[in-house]
Amino acid sequence: MAPIPVIAIFDVGKTNKKLFLFDENYKIVFERTARFIETHDEDGDVCENLDSLRLSVFDSLREIIFKHKELDIKAINFSTYGASLVYVDEDGRPLTPLYNYLKPYPPELSKQFYDAYGDEAAFARETASPVLGNLNSGLQLYRLKYQQPHIFEKVKYALHLPQYMSSLLTGQMVSDLTSIGCHTALWDFGKNNYHDWLSKEGILPKMAPLKPADDVLPAIFPGNSYSIGIGLHDSSAALIPYLVSFNMPFVLISTGTWSISLNPFNQMPLTEDELKHDCLNYLQYKGSPVKASRLFSGYDYEQQVKRIAAHFNQDVIKYRNMNFEPGVVAQLQTQKVLKGKFNEGELQRSVFEHRDLHDFKTDTEAYHQLMMDIVQQQVTSTGFVLQGCKVQRIFVDGGFSKNAVFMHLLAFAFPHLEVYAASMAQATAVGTALAIHQAWNTKPLPHDLIELKYYS
Repeated sequence: MAPIPVIAIFDVGKTNKKLFLFDENYKIVFERTARFIETHDEDGDVCENLDSLRLSVFDSLREIIFKHKELDIKAINFSTYGASLVYVDEDGRPLTPLYNYLKPYPPELSKQFYDAYGDEAAFARETASPVLGNLNSGLQLYRLKYQQPHIFEKVKYALHLPQYMSSLLTGQMVSDLTSIGCHTALWDFGKNNYHDWLSKEGILPKMAPLKPADDVLPAIFPGNSYSIGIGLHDSSAALIPYLVSFNMPFVLISTGTWSISLNPFNQMPLTEDELKHDCLNYLQYKGSPVKASRLFSGYDYEQQVKRIAAHFNQDVIKYRNMNFEPGVVAQLQTQKVLKGKFNEGELQRSVFEHRDLHDFKTDTEAYHQLMMDIVQQQVTSTGFVLQGCKVQRIFVDGGFSKNAVFMHLLAFAFPHLEVYAASMAQATAVGTALAIHQAWNTKPLPHDLIELKYYS
């Protein structure tokens, strides 16, 4: 029997690193998870172990090639978390640790930067990047220049993590728009080019040549014909299966610790008010902007469910499959004492944490009120990306897509739109594979990637 043609996808999250092999119908035929191995930078802060990450790529490929003769790797691609730069020398060797984007940013450097390049609000509008410190990866480069000038001088290129991983197999160093355009403070969305500050600081020459996200490069290993993708930012990769599957304008609410509303059909520039409410732009893999808004609701949900369970002496597992009870919602809506209104300027603050649980007769009441509060915030957050754009559908994936209470309440909140719970296995990895479909797969794009459940 002939070996099965497959694509290998390395999907690197902050804590989970996975390898997937997909067949030509994008079904998983092999899966492996690697542990997060940490090290520390020169300040003692925890960061990714680049050596371990590099070795895991080669070890995994070696295992597939020699132990799984029934599989024939045709292509390889990478998706990773964003806001992470690898500074490499002429030979592609890292010069520093992979600094953690949660590392505190020096206030004096931040002041120096914004004093030089305009006030924070104006600069944020130009770059579609809220002021996020090290989460603006461009400011990491600025920090390197002023804190470690001797290292900065040796840097050939600053590569975002997906492109560094791709370079391990291709020997070529490139940049990709899905990483450059992700709240980095590097890209001027009005000019559709790098922001002027990079030239003024002598940083622009250290940005590797831009390549399209659907481009492929040859592998450096002799005797093979692998097509190697240049890598993608994970949030942009997760959107690709939806862009491939649906033509009508939609918003995707991707839920987890953060609930991120993504509208790839909204081309309106970000306003100062939107930036204040944690809105930003991504660049999708075809290069056009994606307006996005973020809400810290997954984290709030976990904390408040624990509080409800403790107060009513219940196991938190009970709330994983809580049924939607419209009668409870109707009752809560009539009880003025329980009505809450979040401060619009504090959208990321939990509303429910200020409620007195003694006001609720049962944990079912309390849980439904929690979900009503979260959906109220979600409606405001998603509303930012809906403005100025006719959208017909809302898709919800991730944790909240399996929450019947959340989904029913969201459908009630958007009666003029079709609201669906979307389900697909490993959206980020599948999107990363789809980005280079034409380079390895002769079959047409599948139309059954995503399962939908309609809520009216």
